[in-house]
Amino acid sequence: MEKERQYNADQIQVLEGLDPVRKRPGMYIGSTGERGLHQLVYEVVDNSIDEALAGYCKNINVTIKSDNSVVVTDDGRGIPVDIHPKTEKSTLETVMTVLHAGGKFGGEGYKVSGGLHGVGISVVNALSEYVKAEVFTGGKMYIQEYVRGIPKTDIQEIGPTEKTGTRISFMPDHEIFEELDFQYDTVEHRLRELAFLNKGIRINFSDERSQEESHFFYEGGIKEFVAHLNKNREHIHSEVIYLEKEKDDITLEVALQYTTTYTESIFSYANNINTHEGGTHLSGFKTALTRSINDYVRKHGLIKEKEGSLLGEDIREGLTAIISVKIMDPQFEGQTKTKLGNSEVRGIVDTLTAEYIIAFLEENPKEAKQIIEKSLRAKNAREAAKKARELTRRKSVLESTALPGKLADCSEKDPSLSEIYLVEGDSAGGSAKQGRDRQNQAILPLRGKILNVEKARLDKILNFNEIKSMITAFGTGIGNDFDITRARYHKIVIMTDADVDGAHIRTLLLTFFYRYMRPLVDHGYIYVAQPPLYKIKKGKKVVYAYTEKEMRSIVDELGEKVDLQRYKGLGEMNPDQLWETTMDPENRILLQVDVEDATMADEIFTTLMGDKVEPRRAFIERNAKYVRNLDV
Repeated sequence: MEKERQYNADQIQVLEGLDPVRKRPGMYIGSTGERGLHQLVYEVVDNSIDEALAGYCKNINVTIKSDNSVVVTDDGRGIPVDIHPKTEKSTLETVMTVLHAGGKFGGEGYKVSGGLHGVGISVVNALSEYVKAEVFTGGKMYIQEYVRGIPKTDIQEIGPTEKTGTRISFMPDHEIFEELDFQYDTVEHRLRELAFLNKGIRINFSDERSQEESHFFYEGGIKEFVAHLNKNREHIHSEVIYLEKEKDDITLEVALQYTTTYTESIFSYANNINTHEGGTHLSGFKTALTRSINDYVRKHGLIKEKEGSLLGEDIREGLTAIISVKIMDPQFEGQTKTKLGNSEVRGIVDTLTAEYIIAFLEENPKEAKQIIEKSLRAKNAREAAKKARELTRRKSVLESTALPGKLADCSEKDPSLSEIYLVEGDSAGGSAKQGRDRQNQAILPLRGKILNVEKARLDKILNFNEIKSMITAFGTGIGNDFDITRARYHKIVIMTDADVDGAHIRTLLLTFFYRYMRPLVDHGYIYVAQPPLYKIKKGKKVVYAYTEKEMRSIVDELGEKVDLQRYKGLGEMNPDQLWETTMDPENRILLQVDVEDATMADEIFTTLMGDKVEPRRAFIERNAKYVRNLDV
């Protein structure tokens, strides 16, 4: 990408002030919980990534200090320090204290910039107890400090330096955030993702609290990203297929590899933003892939005319792919503003992808044969699954005659007011049916462990009774037939025992929802019930504890001679206890299942539920230290 010649005050355009940020932080960073806290780090890092995209930065260092403050350093050009013509303050102070002041807003500072909202470092400043900005530019070092967004001092020239770049140190404001506790794995995953998406950038991450550190540098970029995602899967062809093209100021990168799995794992990005809802770049890629492979199949007579064409879902079975575009003016839409809307992108991605795929298939007949054989097997399985799917599809949301016999439905017909409990075992199911609120709580007992869908095709999945019962009860259909508007319940609650078997069943169910009913997760319809671990009784007083720590606290408070009962299963509770502790909206604890990062979820499900044993063993060994309760 061509380097820009200058980066100075004239390239910084001011749009509006900073005042509203502290009043409504959720509008700018999403939340004041864990997600928003981590967003502060990403906003600062995005500035450094922008410098890298412009060709001026090679190294980014991120450090979480022992006091939960964060330091981000890069070796870019440094934020300009000359006087800004509009604000009549230094450009550094302008960037730090004025919302939407930056090189990405209509100026010539950056041809392409990342970051979803562009709120950037000014919002980090507003939501931090203190920020220290150190700039190395023009042979000199400058420094300015801020307290909750307000400059503590004027910008100060410290002295000469041979370095260039910027170092931002900040402490999130405890008055704003619920808890100041950065999660190493969460930050690490995003930094690794950025290194994959921007090949040649070196990102170093360290945590002084735990002494952990990670180093990321990928010359292969998204080609290595796909290899990373597939490290626990069996490959159909060894080499990752990769293309990089530029047309009309749009840079396209595509990397893909087929595996022996039965689901697709396709992730799309625009200017480093994970476009969870897809968009024009993803649809362009899918169209090109389907057309190219069908053209190749027809040209070489690999499928009879009466058998019809391969569908997109056939061709994408077992495919892992990354589509990344970098464009000057991305237009985002959709519920979470993570759907790319630029219409011109679709045609460009379609054309460039199709040209490459057709050439690859012709030049690599062995790999082409393997991919097409996989697609043909998927086509046969899809046709075999068609009848099974028909049996589970409901014609109407209100039609109840086809509902599974063991479902105890609720009388409420408004899905937004209805909830269904998936209960482990007939015993707990019986208690749940007796203890529930029949108006809006449905109960579906599940017998035994459901099929591990990570290792099965849809035709086999649809022949599994417990899965058929769930699909029929939910009313949404499954896979490509899925329709969220037909959902009969807007709360689907997994209620399993607080032991190893219960955790396994919960994981099997979550795998099924993530792979085949993903919109239920994305819309926030999936929940996990939290049954109590202990019943504590002293005299006539009964208290329930949901964690070991809570139990110890209650026992200390009540004193000696308490009657302590450890629940191993939901079946040990009578209907009243189950209602009071786990199902009563006034008292229950429900955890909403949220996929914050799809690639991380994809890796975890593959590791835990896939064919390879060694990665699973390594995962367990690595995470065993976090186990608190283990029933053997």
